[in-house]
Amino acid sequence: MRRRLVPLSVLLLLTAGTVAVTPSPPPSVAAPVPAVAAVPAPVEPAPDAPLPERMADTGGGTQLITAVAPDTGSTAGRVVWWDLGADGRWSEAGSAPARFGANGLVAGGERVQGTSTTPTGLYDLPYAFGIAPAPEGAGYPYRPVTDRSYWCQDNDSASYNRWVEGLPADCRAAEAERMLDYGVQYAHGLVVGFNYDRPVRGRGAGIFLHVNGEGPTAGCVSVPADAMARILAWVDPGRGPHIAVGTESGPTAVTRGSA
Repeated sequence: MRRRLVPLSVLLLLTAGTVAVTPSPPPSVAAPVPAVAAVPAPVEPAPDAPLPERMADTGGGTQLITAVAPDTGSTAGRVVWWDLGADGRWSEAGSAPARFGANGLVAGGERVQGTSTTPTGLYDLPYAFGIAPAPEGAGYPYRPVTDRSYWCQDNDSASYNRWVEGLPADCRAAEAERMLDYGVQYAHGLVVGFNYDRPVRGRGAGIFLHVNGEGPTAGCVSVPADAMARILAWVDPGRGPHIAVGTESGPTAVTRGSA
């Protein structure tokens, strides 16, 4: 009987004994990528939302006055004063017809002194003033007009765009406004902070919210006397009030925010 031959490869395996087999590494698995939350697009306010909610900037306080004209050629429009509630919504506290400069409105940064234009933009309200006593209930800082009260508009004066008691030597009388001479308009008023903190010479001085005169203003915003008294009884320095002056549309639209 012929003996069956064992293949050499098998003999080698039997001679070497048990051989450990290293398993192949598992295929690499990429680390999971964390999901990125979608950033919601800004929600545009509804067209019928209160005007302050459609503005880019209201000054950061909880009181706001808006003075809006149809366009830059207008000399009349409307003033509305607003309260911001605890729910984050603005509500109208009062309104009145308004008058603007005899030559309309212009962007505050482009205004030139003596042009009888009302500067548009967002401004603070440094203090109130008046020839008449402060209205009942008024709590805003109130400066009474005296026979020595002037508003200096002299570009060469150190007192440019400032109230002075007694005319300084460097402020020419022809370039100053004697406030007592405007008994109707300055019965009550609020100083508008246009060109006030760091005055630019030649841009303009003496911009106020005051009582109506006989017609358009020289650059201020004016309202009827009863409305001005109501505004002074409403405005509260602790609530950071501002005034926004502008038009209904275009580059000077009040909804564009500050200028």
